[in-house]
Amino acid sequence: MTNDKSDKLTDGSHMAPDDDQQEIDLLELARKLWNGRRTLLRWAIYGAVAGIVIAFSIPKEYTTTIKLAPEATNNQGMSGNLGALAAMAGISAGSSTGADAIGTQLYPDIVSSVPFAIGLFDVKVTDREGNDTITVRRYLTEEISAPWWSYITSLPARAIGGIRSLFSGSDDAGDDLRKPDAFRLTPDENGIAAALASRVSVESAAKTSVISISVTMQDPMVSAMLADTVAERLKEYVIGYRTNKARKDMEYAQKINDEARQAYYEAQQRYASYVDNNQGIILRSKRNEEERLQNEQALAFNLYNTTAQQLQVAKAKVQEITPVFTVVQPSTVPLAPSKPSKMLILVGCVFLAVVGASAWVLFGSDVLDTLRKARQKEG
Repeated sequence: MTNDKSDKLTDGSHMAPDDDQQEIDLLELARKLWNGRRTLLRWAIYGAVAGIVIAFSIPKEYTTTIKLAPEATNNQGMSGNLGALAAMAGISAGSSTGADAIGTQLYPDIVSSVPFAIGLFDVKVTDREGNDTITVRRYLTEEISAPWWSYITSLPARAIGGIRSLFSGSDDAGDDLRKPDAFRLTPDENGIAAALASRVSVESAAKTSVISISVTMQDPMVSAMLADTVAERLKEYVIGYRTNKARKDMEYAQKINDEARQAYYEAQQRYASYVDNNQGIILRSKRNEEERLQNEQALAFNLYNTTAQQLQVAKAKVQEITPVFTVVQPSTVPLAPSKPSKMLILVGCVFLAVVGASAWVLFGSDVLDTLRKARQKEG
């Protein structure tokens, strides 16, 4: 029993110094930080200066947001007057139009696609003063500014590109004049398309299906104009997709209606000419020919009348399935920049500087002492 108690006391005596040592270590760390408060303050000032330089070196960015509310897709077939007109023409009105293959969740992929991006290259935009009108392609290549350090970091790539252009003999002017081909883009065109994709974003609310189109540019006027253009192009794309089949049906109905009208006019003309040339003739053969031409005229008229009704149904169907977008928030020129957040950059730089200074105060001197002792032993 005595041995057990002595063992317990011994174990307790071994545990107590560990706890005390841990508390002493925490106090020692706090003491080091307090002793190095001047270093921490100095590094915080350096971080603040660096944050101010970085914040004011990054160009201002302006964001324009447009919100659209698309019309709910009607999958219940033709309705109302259109259904009645279709029934009159002998067309079933109960067939469903089917679900829309392009939902609002696919709109971001449409806008970020290469064909959509290169379609914006030739859009005309104007700067905030309204003095210069250029294309989006030229604006992104000539008017976009970058922080000063980007010129330093891009020097190797620019040097390699210049050397390659000397040996390849490429004509940049010719590349600027050529029409972009989505199948085979040049490196410059691919870079512009990527820049557009990064500056144009589309989001769709899951519950309300409201579409938010945001465009970020360094010029507020360019941002607003391009946002308006992107919204119009997106609406045209969706309308074109949804009405594509109906428009083809309408074109075909127009074609057969034109043919039926021409056939009716020809049958009418043949009947009228025959009657004019055979007035007063009572021969049965002539009367039979007259009746035949009259029947052909009646059949041609019935066909023409039916195709005319089908054409009206096809036109009404195009109007029926054409989606309508309600502009919830129109395009307006932003007054305040959205980027960069100078306060966030400043706080982040100060925080990183203080963290680095704390690591140096706590562990830097110990590491240096260890290295000095190791060198002394080697010497």
